[in-house]
Amino acid sequence: MWLILPVGLITTTLAITPARFDREKVFRVKLQDEKQANIIKDLAKTNELDFWYPDDPHHITANMTVDFRVSEKETQSIQSALDQNEMHYEILIHDLQEEVEKQFDVKEDVPGRHSYRKYNNWERIVAWTEKMVNKHPEMVSRIQIGSTVEDNPLYVLKIGKENERRKAIFMDCGIHAREWVSPAFCQWFVYQATKTYGRNKIMTKLLDRMNFYVLPVFNVDGYIWSWTQNRMWRKNRSKNRNSNCIGTDLNRNFNASWDSFPDTNNPCWETYRGPAPESEKETKAVTDFIRSHLKSIKVYITFHSYSQMLLFPYGYTSKLPPNHEDLAKMAKIGTEALSTRYETRYIYGSIQSTIYPTSGSSLDWAYDLGIEHTFAFELRDKGKFGFLLPESRIKSTCKETMLAVKFIAKYILRHTS
Repeated sequence: MWLILPVGLITTTLAITPARFDREKVFRVKLQDEKQANIIKDLAKTNELDFWYPDDPHHITANMTVDFRVSEKETQSIQSALDQNEMHYEILIHDLQEEVEKQFDVKEDVPGRHSYRKYNNWERIVAWTEKMVNKHPEMVSRIQIGSTVEDNPLYVLKIGKENERRKAIFMDCGIHAREWVSPAFCQWFVYQATKTYGRNKIMTKLLDRMNFYVLPVFNVDGYIWSWTQNRMWRKNRSKNRNSNCIGTDLNRNFNASWDSFPDTNNPCWETYRGPAPESEKETKAVTDFIRSHLKSIKVYITFHSYSQMLLFPYGYTSKLPPNHEDLAKMAKIGTEALSTRYETRYIYGSIQSTIYPTSGSSLDWAYDLGIEHTFAFELRDKGKFGFLLPESRIKSTCKETMLAVKFIAKYILRHTS
């Protein structure tokens, strides 16, 4: 028997209208003291604020600069509260929807073809991984390390020659869905590494002597959602028990002081840690892969955006790691190398001292596992565009980042056994 549904009902059950951000604003507030910090925290309790920096209101302290997104209907009351309390603020973005549309500011070379100067959706990235393997079969192989909650494959590209005894670097991009410039860098890295092998002295030496494992998109489901439904989506797409709120922050789901901060235990928060360490299929796939290659992996690098920082452990404690001086030296020279191209300034330091305390991060987990050199890049910019870095800035961002990554790789070849 056929069930006839009213036409309107069919469309609403099959498709969710993508979120729009008309006249939504992004504020930047420079906090002068603890009192002002508490005002922002109180506003966060009574208003729906999407924190861009820091990623959670619990991390807000005196003398911090805070970026957050406000809906159109709440803009006026937030602005009044800031004015009444004589707080220093500026509006970074006046109409978020306009910025969402403006980020696609590079014309396609060939429509439908993979471009390294544009943001690529998941379908294109999958096709691209196949293309890289077919184009460079002697150097690139694709490994499916697992799948996501929504059954999308998690692909790692291995770049280098066959030899398990070589040193290796593991890199991942796109752990937070809305940070699109991050997967763009992983694609750029693979493209440049394969293209310049045999032509560029440093790259040739690196690939002759070490392997790179590159996970171009860690949070595939979230990334797809950020393309199709909500550009500002951050978490993965797992369902949470006893809550209508979807998703876990994969960068709070690692077994590194996982349960130490109360700001991560609410499924509705952007920094929700999940029901248990490694509860998420994506996290489990990555941790299993890294554990099984632990003998060879000497460096772990994760790429985020935004704020132009190069970070190392720890996030969950103010205690410095034993090789702190070595990490600081590498970060210093790495950021200097990066700045030689376009004079882009990065700051560097441990997560806790440079940004804010975090628990359950991939960086701390990899370090505690025994990978002594672990880094997180927070790529461009410093907030003018935030997560909506225009495509016209992808190439320069990738080129400068490449200089820092090459430096780290060279250093590891020279200084580790």
